Amino acid sequence: MPFDKFFINGSWVAPQGGETIDIINPANEEVIATLPLGTTEDTDQAVQAAKAAFATWSQTSTEERSDFLQRISDGLKAREEEIAKTIASEMGMPLKGALGVQTGLPMRTFASYASITKEFEFESGDGALRIIKEPVGVCGFITPWNYPLHQIAGKVAAALAAGCTMVLKPSEMAPLNAYLLAEVIEEVGLPPGVFNLINGTGPVVGEAIASHPDVDMVSFTGSTRAGKRVTELAAQTVKRVTLELGGKSPNVILDDADLKQAIPAGVMGCYANSGQTCSAPTRMIVPRARLAEVEALAKAAAEAVVMGDPFDPTSTHGPIVHAAQYDKVQNLIQTGIDEGAKLLTGGPGRPENVERGYFVKPTVFSDVRNDMTIARDEIFGPVLSIIPYDTEDEAIEIANDTIYGLSGRVWSSDRDRARSVARQIRAGQVHINEGRTGGAGPAPFGGYKQSGNGREFGTFGLEEFLEVKAVLGW
Repeated sequence: MPFDKFFINGSWVAPQGGETIDIINPANEEVIATLPLGTTEDTDQAVQAAKAAFATWSQTSTEERSDFLQRISDGLKAREEEIAKTIASEMGMPLKGALGVQTGLPMRTFASYASITKEFEFESGDGALRIIKEPVGVCGFITPWNYPLHQIAGKVAAALAAGCTMVLKPSEMAPLNAYLLAEVIEEVGLPPGVFNLINGTGPVVGEAIASHPDVDMVSFTGSTRAGKRVTELAAQTVKRVTLELGGKSPNVILDDADLKQAIPAGVMGCYANSGQTCSAPTRMIVPRARLAEVEALAKAAAEAVVMGDPFDPTSTHGPIVHAAQYDKVQNLIQTGIDEGAKLLTGGPGRPENVERGYFVKPTVFSDVRNDMTIARDEIFGPVLSIIPYDTEDEAIEIANDTIYGLSGRVWSSDRDRARSVARQIRAGQVHINEGRTGGAGPAPFGGYKQSGNGREFGTFGLEEFLEVKAVLGW
């Protein structure tokens, strides 16, 4: 792999700076690769390549763009085991999950946009008025480490479908998967300059992308704090910004719910990807009269989790991605104890079966008040807060008492009642009884309030990358 270079204008090119970063396997704390860190000069080179390519790529047919998207999906499929092993090594998800989620979802995203591109109505109207939906231009993508290739695919595939060109800065904590994607893109022959890859830090490359006058749009996924900074910089050139930021998602368990189904599902939802999921249902809001039942079920579910080596088939969950995040999670667990939450299981320190790596004990707190730090802050680790309520109205009030609004869940044996509560939760996506889209296609994903703006995936995700032009006198 050309880990010592960047992919710019269809070629692997040497960086213009000399700084590097070690990529650490979070399960054993060993260095698995060393990558260059980009500069503002590298960023400008990539942006200029994307700008030059836009004139031609934006005019390609939907059939041509669809074909490239399907070929990228097929290219990822051909290398899925390599990609899964790479992601398991760089960010720690167990290999089975890395195959199904971290690799499977990106393949499906590119394939879905291959279909959407052919079906989408880019032009409409007749007579004196024609409405044309055109690509927004050069896009800058700043992506996270928790679902690294999945988050990249949601942006890159939609932008390619729209006819945009782009510069990608993956997370410097888990960038190796992005290099594999660049190799696939090179193999399928995407025209030079359409897709460009630079590794680097947020304060250097990320800010250079957000502030660059020739970048027409920035799509960022990450923390709310960093998203605010991206917005500030982008505002100077009035570019379009979409943000997918933090979450503190509620899981409202109504008093008629099947607890034996709802509680283990809620715990596993909170612990998905070792808690490193922005939409994780980290606040379990439960009827006070059934609190003892909930506590027993949640404790049992948490204690069934096996933290361990991502390549050990007995491991169900892996480590936190890096040392700084591990320390943050440990501090917040201690804060929960200090503020008086009831610790049911877990707590500070590593699980007993591991001696090194950034592993966190699966932790459950009960009797949590919604004004406690662990109920307010996004922890991004395997930490569940159980919050009791007395009335349904109070449950909804607790659910919405947060600066975030990314996701939510409702459990009830009465679907009409669950639908009523789902409508009242202020979030971009709500699951009823763990409901999924099934055959309905990819659901739009994005948040209310400080969880961001804009939507990703499906037709809604494509429209984020389109400008609307009205042509009069057609």
